Amino acid sequence: MNITTLSLLLVALIVGCGLGYGIFRYLLNRKYTLMLDEAQQQAEVIKTQKILEAKERYLNEKSQLESEAQQRNQKIAQAENKIKQRELSINQKQEEINRRKSELDATEKQLDQKKHALTQREEEIERSQQLQIKKLEEISSLSAEEAKKELIESLKAEARTNAQSYINEVIDDAKMTANREAKKIVIQSIQRVATETAIENSVTVFHIDNDEVKGRIIGREGRNIRAIEAATGVEIVVDDTPEAIVISAFDPVRREVCRLALHQLITDGRIHPARIEEVVAKVKKQVDEEIIETGKRTAIDLGIHGLHPELIRIVGKMKYRSSYGQNLLQHSRETANLCAIMAAELGLNPKKAKRAGLLHDIGKVPDEETELPHALYGAKIAEKFKEKPDVVNAIGAHHDEMEMTSLIAPIVQVCDAISGARPGARREIVEAYIKRLNDLESIAASYPEVTKTYAIQAGRELRVIVGADKIDDKQIESLSNNIAKRIQDEITYPGQVKITVIRETRSVSFAK
Repeated sequence: MNITTLSLLLVALIVGCGLGYGIFRYLLNRKYTLMLDEAQQQAEVIKTQKILEAKERYLNEKSQLESEAQQRNQKIAQAENKIKQRELSINQKQEEINRRKSELDATEKQLDQKKHALTQREEEIERSQQLQIKKLEEISSLSAEEAKKELIESLKAEARTNAQSYINEVIDDAKMTANREAKKIVIQSIQRVATETAIENSVTVFHIDNDEVKGRIIGREGRNIRAIEAATGVEIVVDDTPEAIVISAFDPVRREVCRLALHQLITDGRIHPARIEEVVAKVKKQVDEEIIETGKRTAIDLGIHGLHPELIRIVGKMKYRSSYGQNLLQHSRETANLCAIMAAELGLNPKKAKRAGLLHDIGKVPDEETELPHALYGAKIAEKFKEKPDVVNAIGAHHDEMEMTSLIAPIVQVCDAISGARPGARREIVEAYIKRLNDLESIAASYPEVTKTYAIQAGRELRVIVGADKIDDKQIESLSNNIAKRIQDEITYPGQVKITVIRETRSVSFAK
């Protein structure tokens, strides 16, 4: 191949490359032009959509603002109506005030006229009285001062006869005035405490399923029953009463131990002296734990903290002790609540008063024999276990066996009387009750003016009938006071006794 041919080929190659490059560039420009047109079209579409969305949002917000503006206009219109109504009402009231003011002015003018007329009338009456006094002095030949002296002397005799009744009225009025707030506080305290009554006896009836168990409890030649009585300290009565055994003892704790021990022995079925001693020891431990738990629960219920463990045990032991048929623990809880309420009413410390109320009868459950009264023995126990002096004094003085040195001492005394003296709280022995009624009637009957006496309302009221020819109406008040004082000094009784003296005059005639 020669050079000319190569040159032609090279030229042809160069021309072909230039032509391909031009075609490629043309196609590339064409593609870019199409893409640009498509992008512009999409931009126009998006622009149109955004404009439509903006118009729609504008219309929505415009309608919402128009509705809010309409609501505000309604509220403004309502407020304007109310203001107009108030203005109308104020105008009416102002007119009413003006009318009443004019009426008052007219009434004031009338009063001034009547006052002037009354003044003139008083002057005329005074002149008339002076003329009458002069005429009376001329007729009686006595001056006005002498007549006054005679009138005073005549009135003195009448005043002496009314002196006793007047003094009694003054005393009663002073008592009512002085004791009104105290009675109010006591009544409120009683009303705010829910009371319960618990009556206990000295015997416990233990029920059994059948009478065959009685023979097993008695044992051969009575060895089982003797072992139970020796271990528990009670007396067991096995008689013909069907399906029942009577446990007798003055100590409720011993009765409870015996009852629980019998229940476990009968349930287990093994009844012999060794087993009895084992069960009784176990039951005693359970009862001791229950006593401590009862004391803790009582202290928590009343909100009393920091009690010595021994005092807690004594409080729990109150559950098994009764006084005149009233459960001692229930009585102490009731007294504690009353003390707290009354102390709060008087502005004293209710927690300290509640503590003293709970512990006031701890001397009734002694662990050892003592000759001290229960109030003094309770104060001794409280002092031993580091109770505060005012609490100790309240415990020892609640039966006036110790001088009261703290303000909560009289509160404890009063609340103890409230809890114990309310109807149904305590039970009284029949002989003592009858003796108290007889003593009331005999004291009243010892006066010569008395013809009959009647003790009623369970000894809380004494009706005294006197002879109309032996005493007058002015002397019966003195008689009732004397009888009340003697009863207060000579007889011990719960609560108070009302003495009613009755004097009547009867005239009897017969038509024949």
